[in-house]
Amino acid sequence: MLVSLEVTTRLLQPVRSVIGTVLSPIQFIAESPYLLGGEIGEVVSTRESLLERNETLQRRVLELSQVSQQFLALKTENDRLRELLGSQARLPTEVLIAELVGLVPAPNTQQILIDKGADAGVQIGQAVIDAEGLFGQVVEVSEYISRVLLITDVTHAVPVEVNRNGVRSIAAGTGRIDRLELENLPATTDIREGDLLMSSGLGGRFPRGYPVGTVQSVLVDATRSFAFVSVKPTALLDRSRHVLVVFGNIEEGE
Repeated sequence: MLVSLEVTTRLLQPVRSVIGTVLSPIQFIAESPYLLGGEIGEVVSTRESLLERNETLQRRVLELSQVSQQFLALKTENDRLRELLGSQARLPTEVLIAELVGLVPAPNTQQILIDKGADAGVQIGQAVIDAEGLFGQVVEVSEYISRVLLITDVTHAVPVEVNRNGVRSIAAGTGRIDRLELENLPATTDIREGDLLMSSGLGGRFPRGYPVGTVQSVLVDATRSFAFVSVKPTALLDRSRHVLVVFGNIEEGE
Protein backbone atom coordinates (compact mmCIF):
# COMPACT_ATOMS: atom_id res chain seq x y z
CA MET A 1 0.00 0.00 0.00
CA LEU A 2 2.85 2.32 0.89
CA VAL A 3 4.71 1.54 -2.30
CA SER A 4 1.55 2.06 -4.33
CA LEU A 5 0.92 5.32 -2.60
CA GLU A 6 4.48 6.51 -3.24
CA VAL A 7 4.37 5.60 -6.88
CA THR A 8 1.02 7.20 -7.58
CA THR A 9 1.17 10.31 -5.44
CA ARG A 10 4.93 10.99 -4.89
CA LEU A 11 4.05 11.97 -1.30
CA LEU A 12 7.16 10.34 0.14
CA GLN A 13 9.60 12.06 -2.25
CA PRO A 14 10.78 14.61 0.38
CA VAL A 15 11.41 11.80 2.85
CA ARG A 16 13.43 9.84 0.28
CA SER A 17 15.48 12.96 -0.51
CA VAL A 18 16.31 13.48 3.15
CA ILE A 19 17.24 9.84 3.60
CA GLY A 20 19.41 9.96 0.43
CA THR A 21 21.17 13.08 1.68
CA VAL A 22 21.90 11.48 5.04
CA LEU A 23 23.10 8.20 3.57
CA SER A 24 25.28 9.69 0.77
CA PRO A 25 28.38 10.27 2.97
CA ILE A 26 28.04 6.79 4.40
CA GLN A 27 27.82 5.32 0.89
CA PHE A 28 30.83 7.38 -0.23
CA ILE A 29 32.87 6.20 2.77
CA ALA A 30 31.87 2.63 2.11
CA GLU A 31 32.92 2.83 -1.53
CA SER A 32 36.14 4.83 -0.88
CA PRO A 33 38.43 1.81 -0.41
CA TYR A 34 37.35 0.44 -3.76
CA LEU A 35 37.74 3.80 -5.50
CA LEU A 36 41.07 4.56 -3.86
CA GLY A 37 42.28 1.03 -4.55
CA GLY A 38 41.53 1.43 -8.22
CA GLU A 39 43.19 4.86 -8.47
CA ILE A 40 46.27 3.77 -6.49
CA GLY A 41 46.55 0.67 -8.67
CA GLU A 42 46.48 2.83 -11.76
CA VAL A 43 49.13 5.18 -10.29
CA VAL A 44 51.40 2.29 -9.28
CA SER A 45 50.92 0.63 -12.64
CA THR A 46 51.69 3.88 -14.46
CA ARG A 47 54.79 4.54 -12.30
CA GLU A 48 56.12 1.02 -12.86
CA SER A 49 55.59 1.29 -16.61
CA LEU A 50 57.34 4.68 -16.65
CA LEU A 51 60.28 3.32 -14.65
CA GLU A 52 60.53 0.35 -16.97
CA ARG A 53 60.38 2.59 -20.02
CA ASN A 54 62.97 4.92 -18.50
CA GLU A 55 65.34 2.00 -17.92
CA THR A 56 64.78 0.85 -21.49
CA LEU A 57 65.54 4.33 -22.81
CA GLN A 58 68.65 4.59 -20.64
CA ARG A 59 69.92 1.27 -22.00
CA ARG A 60 69.19 2.47 -25.51
CA VAL A 61 71.07 5.72 -24.88
CA LEU A 62 74.08 3.77 -23.63
CA GLU A 63 73.94 1.45 -26.63
CA LEU A 64 73.73 4.38 -29.03
CA SER A 65 76.53 6.15 -27.16
CA GLN A 66 78.74 3.09 -27.54
CA VAL A 67 77.93 2.86 -31.24
CA SER A 68 78.61 6.59 -31.63
CA GLN A 69 81.97 6.31 -29.88
CA GLN A 70 82.95 3.34 -32.03
CA PHE A 71 81.88 5.25 -35.13
CA LEU A 72 83.94 8.29 -34.14
CA ALA A 73 86.95 6.09 -33.39
CA LEU A 74 86.64 4.34 -36.76
CA LYS A 75 86.13 7.64 -38.54
CA THR A 76 89.20 9.14 -36.88
CA GLU A 77 91.28 6.10 -37.74
CA ASN A 78 89.95 6.19 -41.30
CA ASP A 79 90.90 9.88 -41.61
CA ARG A 80 94.39 9.12 -40.35
CA LEU A 81 94.79 6.30 -42.84
CA ARG A 82 93.66 8.62 -45.62
CA GLU A 83 96.27 11.16 -44.54
CA LEU A 84 98.85 8.40 -44.41
CA LEU A 85 97.97 7.30 -47.93
CA GLY A 86 98.27 10.93 -48.95
CA SER A 87 101.79 10.87 -47.54
CA GLN A 88 102.50 7.77 -49.57
CA ALA A 89 101.59 9.66 -52.74
CA ARG A 90 104.42 12.12 -52.08
CA LEU A 91 107.08 9.42 -52.05
CA PRO A 92 108.80 8.12 -55.21
CA THR A 93 109.33 4.67 -53.73
CA GLU A 94 107.54 1.67 -52.26
CA VAL A 95 106.17 1.89 -48.71
CA LEU A 96 104.55 -0.44 -46.19
CA ILE A 97 101.77 0.49 -43.77
CA ALA A 98 102.52 -0.64 -40.22
CA GLU A 99 100.74 -0.28 -36.88
CA LEU A 100 102.27 0.64 -33.56
CA VAL A 101 101.90 -2.29 -31.16
CA GLY A 102 104.05 -1.29 -28.20
CA LEU A 103 106.59 0.94 -26.53
CA VAL A 104 110.10 -0.15 -25.64
CA PRO A 105 110.28 0.12 -21.82
CA ALA A 106 113.94 1.13 -21.73
CA PRO A 107 115.17 4.14 -19.73
CA ASN A 108 116.55 7.20 -21.52
CA THR A 109 115.38 6.05 -24.92
CA GLN A 110 112.40 6.68 -27.20
CA GLN A 111 111.53 3.62 -29.26
CA ILE A 112 108.38 1.90 -30.42
CA LEU A 113 107.42 -1.51 -31.83
CA ILE A 114 105.52 -1.96 -35.10
CA ASP A 115 103.67 -5.02 -36.36
CA LYS A 116 105.82 -5.58 -39.47
CA GLY A 117 109.09 -7.49 -39.54
CA ALA A 118 111.40 -9.50 -41.77
CA ASP A 119 108.48 -11.50 -43.16
CA ALA A 120 107.17 -8.24 -44.69
CA GLY A 121 110.59 -7.20 -45.99
CA VAL A 122 111.43 -4.66 -43.27
CA GLN A 123 115.17 -4.02 -42.86
CA ILE A 124 117.35 -2.16 -40.40
CA GLY A 125 117.94 1.46 -41.38
CA GLN A 126 114.66 2.01 -43.22
CA ALA A 127 112.96 5.35 -42.65
CA VAL A 128 109.58 5.52 -40.91
CA ILE A 129 107.11 8.37 -41.44
CA ASP A 130 103.57 9.22 -40.39
CA ALA A 131 100.93 11.42 -42.00
CA GLU A 132 102.53 14.60 -40.68
CA GLY A 133 106.27 14.10 -40.96
CA LEU A 134 109.41 12.09 -40.36
CA PHE A 135 108.90 9.63 -37.51
CA GLY A 136 112.14 7.66 -37.07
CA GLN A 137 114.06 4.71 -38.46
CA VAL A 138 114.12 0.94 -38.02
CA VAL A 139 116.93 -0.20 -35.71
CA GLU A 140 116.02 -3.83 -35.06
CA VAL A 141 114.03 -6.43 -36.99
CA SER A 142 112.56 -9.77 -35.93
CA GLU A 143 110.34 -12.07 -37.93
CA TYR A 144 107.07 -10.27 -37.29
CA ILE A 145 107.95 -7.15 -35.26
CA SER A 146 110.41 -4.29 -35.73
CA ARG A 147 111.82 -1.70 -33.35
CA VAL A 148 111.80 1.93 -34.45
CA LEU A 149 114.01 4.68 -33.01
CA LEU A 150 112.14 8.00 -32.86
CA ILE A 151 113.76 11.14 -34.26
CA THR A 152 113.66 12.71 -30.79
CA ASP A 153 115.84 10.01 -29.21
CA VAL A 154 119.16 11.44 -27.94
CA THR A 155 121.09 9.09 -30.24
CA HIS A 156 119.23 10.11 -33.38
CA ALA A 157 120.07 12.85 -35.92
CA VAL A 158 118.72 13.67 -39.37
CA PRO A 159 120.02 16.03 -42.10
CA VAL A 160 117.57 18.87 -42.70
CA GLU A 161 117.22 22.07 -44.70
CA VAL A 162 115.21 25.21 -44.14
CA ASN A 163 112.30 25.21 -46.55
CA ARG A 164 112.40 29.00 -46.91
CA ASN A 165 116.02 29.38 -48.06
CA GLY A 166 117.60 25.94 -48.31
CA VAL A 167 120.03 26.37 -45.39
CA ARG A 168 121.25 22.92 -44.29
CA SER A 169 121.83 21.61 -40.78
CA ILE A 170 121.45 18.52 -38.56
CA ALA A 171 118.38 18.06 -36.35
CA ALA A 172 119.31 16.02 -33.29
CA GLY A 173 117.09 14.36 -30.70
CA THR A 174 116.97 15.74 -27.19
CA GLY A 175 115.27 12.89 -25.36
CA ARG A 176 112.06 14.94 -25.21
CA ILE A 177 109.14 13.84 -27.35
CA ASP A 178 108.33 17.44 -28.27
CA ARG A 179 111.73 18.91 -29.14
CA LEU A 180 114.68 18.67 -31.51
CA GLU A 181 117.77 20.87 -31.66
CA LEU A 182 119.90 22.00 -34.59
CA GLU A 183 123.57 21.11 -34.21
CA ASN A 184 126.44 23.55 -34.82
CA LEU A 185 124.38 26.16 -36.64
CA PRO A 186 126.42 29.40 -37.01
CA ALA A 187 124.93 32.38 -35.17
CA THR A 188 124.86 34.38 -38.42
CA THR A 189 122.66 31.83 -40.20
CA ASP A 190 119.41 33.13 -41.69
CA ILE A 191 116.88 31.10 -39.68
CA ARG A 192 113.74 32.36 -37.98
CA GLU A 193 111.04 31.24 -35.62
CA GLY A 194 108.31 29.47 -37.62
CA ASP A 195 110.65 28.20 -40.37
CA LEU A 196 109.75 24.73 -41.62
CA LEU A 197 112.58 22.20 -41.68
CA MET A 198 112.49 19.48 -44.33
CA SER A 199 114.58 16.35 -44.66
CA SER A 200 117.41 17.13 -47.08
CA GLY A 201 117.83 13.55 -48.28
CA LEU A 202 121.60 13.71 -47.75
CA GLY A 203 122.91 10.27 -46.92
CA GLY A 204 120.00 8.61 -48.75
CA ARG A 205 118.37 7.17 -45.65
CA PHE A 206 115.48 9.58 -45.19
CA PRO A 207 113.07 10.84 -47.87
CA ARG A 208 113.99 14.23 -49.26
CA GLY A 209 111.52 17.09 -48.78
CA TYR A 210 109.57 15.49 -45.96
CA PRO A 211 108.57 17.72 -42.96
CA VAL A 212 110.77 17.22 -39.91
CA GLY A 213 109.88 20.10 -37.63
CA THR A 214 109.08 23.77 -37.13
CA VAL A 215 111.51 26.22 -35.52
CA GLN A 216 110.16 27.27 -32.15
CA SER A 217 112.90 29.56 -30.95
CA VAL A 218 116.29 30.96 -32.04
CA LEU A 219 118.66 32.14 -29.32
CA VAL A 220 121.90 33.91 -30.25
CA ASP A 221 124.55 34.45 -27.56
CA ALA A 222 127.27 36.99 -28.35
CA THR A 223 129.79 34.82 -26.51
CA ARG A 224 129.03 31.77 -28.65
CA SER A 225 129.63 31.17 -32.32
CA PHE A 226 126.62 28.86 -32.68
CA ALA A 227 122.93 29.65 -32.29
CA PHE A 228 120.65 27.60 -30.06
CA VAL A 229 117.68 26.55 -32.22
CA SER A 230 114.76 24.61 -30.73
CA VAL A 231 112.52 22.67 -33.13
CA LYS A 232 109.10 21.08 -32.62
CA PRO A 233 108.66 17.80 -34.60
CA THR A 234 105.84 17.80 -37.14
CA ALA A 235 105.24 14.04 -36.76
CA LEU A 236 102.71 13.07 -34.11
CA LEU A 237 105.23 11.00 -32.20
CA ASP A 238 103.03 10.48 -29.16
CA ARG A 239 99.74 9.99 -31.03
CA SER A 240 100.18 8.33 -34.41
CA ARG A 241 99.08 4.70 -34.48
CA HIS A 242 99.83 3.95 -38.13
CA VAL A 243 103.10 4.69 -39.91
CA LEU A 244 104.78 4.03 -43.25
CA VAL A 245 108.01 2.10 -43.59
CA VAL A 246 109.92 3.44 -46.61
CA PHE A 247 111.61 0.87 -48.84
CA GLY A 248 114.68 1.51 -50.99
CA ASN A 249 117.13 4.37 -51.19
CA ILE A 250 115.28 7.63 -51.80
CA GLU A 251 118.16 9.33 -53.63
CA GLU A 252 118.65 6.34 -55.91
CA GLY A 253 114.89 6.16 -56.51
CA GLU A 254 114.87 9.78 -57.68
